[in-house]
Amino acid sequence: METSPPLVLRIGSPMAEGSNVTLGYEKFRDLVKEKSNGKIIIKIYSNASLGNDLATMKAVQNGELEMASSSTPNLEGISKKFTVFDLPYIVQPENQVKLYQSLDTGELGAYIDEISAENGLKPVLISEYGYRNFTTISKPLKYPEDIRGLKIRTTQSSIEIEVARALGAIPVSLLWADTYPALIRKTIDGEGNTFSLLHSAGHDKILRYVTLTRHNYSMHILMINKKLWDGFDSEVKRIITESAKEALHYEREASITMEAKAMKMMEQSGVKIIKIQPDERKRWIKALKPVWDKKRSEFPEKLINLVMDSQK
Repeated sequence: METSPPLVLRIGSPMAEGSNVTLGYEKFRDLVKEKSNGKIIIKIYSNASLGNDLATMKAVQNGELEMASSSTPNLEGISKKFTVFDLPYIVQPENQVKLYQSLDTGELGAYIDEISAENGLKPVLISEYGYRNFTTISKPLKYPEDIRGLKIRTTQSSIEIEVARALGAIPVSLLWADTYPALIRKTIDGEGNTFSLLHSAGHDKILRYVTLTRHNYSMHILMINKKLWDGFDSEVKRIITESAKEALHYEREASITMEAKAMKMMEQSGVKIIKIQPDERKRWIKALKPVWDKKRSEFPEKLINLVMDSQK
């Protein structure tokens, strides 16, 4: 009697092995295999081995790849609406639980589903990526004016680029894979990123200062081709959905631990961590208000309100 071959689903991801996002996908892979008794196999291609965020996501749209993972800033090439989280300080770490609830079971998550469906995609897992802090190779930053004139790496997000400009910095849009060499060559002076990613990618070998601005929040969204998803039977959908939910809980918990550990290890390696007080934080928020003034109208008011409501 012939047995059916397993359903193989490939994930294209730019994230490195050992990163919080990759750990979540590995957990997802293992849960899917276990729950399906090996009938569904997830294969993870990390480190942008299949291409960068946007390239792999477009491949999923076109049906050339089953799943891809992208940071929300790099999803601008799919729909600008995904970059609403790039608006500086639109969400705050102290309201993280409320944000998760809104994404997982609230209207915000439903809205993201709608945006994705309009583009032939279906969210599978909205991973925690984290809050970006400004980092530099040679100059400590305490106040917004300290960053003026520095060349700062950004993603392709137009908002991230505008953030750098609003602070008087020079934005240099680079793919993640090109950022480390640029730091070595000193063609950039710094970047904005999370501790865990900076440490896992070895950037802390070059960077000397990190300022706890937490000015920008990102997630990594794992998407599947919607037409492919719609063609799955209810059992396959159940297994994938249940596995994603469990993996997401695991990934978010791991992110908290990894971020704190990476921060400590970077500090021990000689990177100076610059903390900012509430009044200093207000100066950063004020300095970045022009970004809101310029970019807010580019988003549906409903989307802005859904994100801001998650902070109440």
